[in-house]
Amino acid sequence: MTHSGIGYDVHRLVEGRKLILGGVEIPHSKGLEGHSDADVLMHAICDAVLGAIGLRDIGTFFPNTDPRWKNAPSKRFLHEAAQQVSFQSGRIINIDATIIAQEPKVGPHVEKMKEHIAEALNIQLKKVGIKATTNELLGFIGREEGIAAMAVASVDLPE
Repeated sequence: MTHSGIGYDVHRLVEGRKLILGGVEIPHSKGLEGHSDADVLMHAICDAVLGAIGLRDIGTFFPNTDPRWKNAPSKRFLHEAAQQVSFQSGRIINIDATIIAQEPKVGPHVEKMKEHIAEALNIQLKKVGIKATTNELLGFIGREEGIAAMAVASVDLPE
């Protein structure tokens, strides 16, 4: 039986941090603020996968109050989400995600992001879709104060 989950994450852009999206360091004057590497794309995908199998969000598994996750690569979080699917004898069918950022342009980095995500989830590259859009200069994203991502995951679970 196919189950779907949705994920969303947003982080504020700040100076003095690297910008990591989809496990890729992207050249930019600011990075995302957060306890881990603040990778909004991987966080949204993680929540989508966990939601598809009826579990709670990323903060339940990796609380920002736990020093073990300080500056941790979000690839670890995705790997754990995939393991949770395996524990339920399931398999990830596909991931579809969108990054919402005014700047920087992420298009040139999408293929590398897909590679990192597919590897972390142990799925084929063709099962990962990533798109990017701007916020047309509107709101906090349009003012380049933050970046958001949303994702949908489909997971096959036994009945």
